Amino acid sequence: MSAARMAIVTGASRGLGLALARELARRGWRLVIDARGRDELERAARALCELTAVRALAGDVSDPAHRRALTAAAGERIDLLVNNASVLGPSPQPELGAYPLAELERVFAVNVWAPLGLIQLALPRMAGGCVINVTSDAAVEPYPGWGGYGSSKAALEQLTSVLGAERPDLRVYAVDPGDMRTRMHQEAFPGQDISDRPAPEESVPGMLALIDGSLPSGRYRAREPVGAAGVAGVAG
Repeated sequence: MSAARMAIVTGASRGLGLALARELARRGWRLVIDARGRDELERAARALCELTAVRALAGDVSDPAHRRALTAAAGERIDLLVNNASVLGPSPQPELGAYPLAELERVFAVNVWAPLGLIQLALPRMAGGCVINVTSDAAVEPYPGWGGYGSSKAALEQLTSVLGAERPDLRVYAVDPGDMRTRMHQEAFPGQDISDRPAPEESVPGMLALIDGSLPSGRYRAREPVGAAGVAGVAG
């Protein structure tokens, strides 16, 4: 019998990362998960351990030593890498004309350099596997106030596209999960009621369809089924 598949999911203590990790665990995937907050991560890991084997490492994905620890914990083979961890930046979000450059460096360090750094470490351990980089419609739409976060996700999408072209042996996806009722989304709209946004669990089926399927590398929206197969649709 073949060994259970191995996935690294970053930012998996809550929100979309936890929702996806939970469904992967139910399908028998072994998991390496991380988050910055140790207490939340440990709570998530205890729940996931009831379903599968889990290694949980608290830390910051912008730290090279933490990234090395994640790939080491995964072992010799990585079947799936999900770069979900990200930061919003200042809240409320400033216009670009007043955006603190030191804060923007931090946003790019977490949202762009860290995913690429983790990919570089994971690639030698991947054979025919799947990379998912979680993106946003802010990467393609010019929303006022979203210049910092949006430009970081646009950069991540271009990295995703180029990696997909360079590595035809892998499936490399930029996945836009859509608006979600998460802590980060609340931080983006301080003081507003976001209870009408979908729960992150609603974006998971589309992501699982990509993970389990054979669609070509590209950009997809998690909540837009297309075709008879009911998989996540190309976002264009």
